[in-house]
Amino acid sequence: MTRRDLFSLAAAPLALGAAQAKKQKVLYFTRSAGYEHSVVKRKGSELSHSEKCMIELGRRANFDVECTKDGRVFDGDLDQYDVIAFYTSAVLTEPGGDGSPPMTPAGKKKFLDAIAGGKGFFGFHACTDSFHSKGGQYENQTDIDPYIAMLGGEFIVHGPQQEGPLILTSRFPGAGNLGIGEGIALYDEWYAFKNFAKDLHVILVQETEKMKGDCYRRPNFPSTWARMHGKGRVFYTALAHREDVWLNPFFEAVVLGGFRWTLGRVDFDIAPNIDKVTPQASILKS
Repeated sequence: MTRRDLFSLAAAPLALGAAQAKKQKVLYFTRSAGYEHSVVKRKGSELSHSEKCMIELGRRANFDVECTKDGRVFDGDLDQYDVIAFYTSAVLTEPGGDGSPPMTPAGKKKFLDAIAGGKGFFGFHACTDSFHSKGGQYENQTDIDPYIAMLGGEFIVHGPQQEGPLILTSRFPGAGNLGIGEGIALYDEWYAFKNFAKDLHVILVQETEKMKGDCYRRPNFPSTWARMHGKGRVFYTALAHREDVWLNPFFEAVVLGGFRWTLGRVDFDIAPNIDKVTPQASILKS
């Protein structure tokens, strides 16, 4: 399949299966307790760029999207959501940042229990920069925050925005329409990570050799992945910092594929491959 075919898939609507009687619902949570990215920043009552994009993706893929920055939502009825998506920053149970109400500790536990119980989770870009584990910045910890343990990786730092090369290592829905081992490059802000879960199914690998910035002076590491957290399907992509990335056909294909899987519309074998495709991912500095 050519890249043109892939991009046409991103533009096509995704119908619900015949057995899907109830329209599915995604909660898109964008609270910024720390740095607020421009794609989640609202102007007055107007929804942010990414919120508008999410609603449009949901319209095309036939699922509803509820957008909120209010952390108190996790004290309410989570059963109404099929997937919970995060584009967040810093400690979400603390005040600050964009001024939105924080999660309660009980709400955080309820949220994590919901994912372990079978609800899907979709993480965008900065959500790996929430609820950091205790310890040194450039160390892999053994005492990992429960949220990071669910997500499967933790933000360290990022370098300058640049064209970042990615290698496809899985035929996962959406991204898998390209050939295995094929590369693609996008201009975005690229995160460096640590504390990778050992059971990650890596979909896109960050190729570091030619990237600018000391934080990339390390072996290749996962950039987009999937894993199971208990009964819940978890998907994360480091993409999504820039407004134009949200409109990129490859990004849309990756995101729609991730939602198809987390919503349970498609099954895929997410056997762990992190040791095979990024065997030195835990090395944080060369």
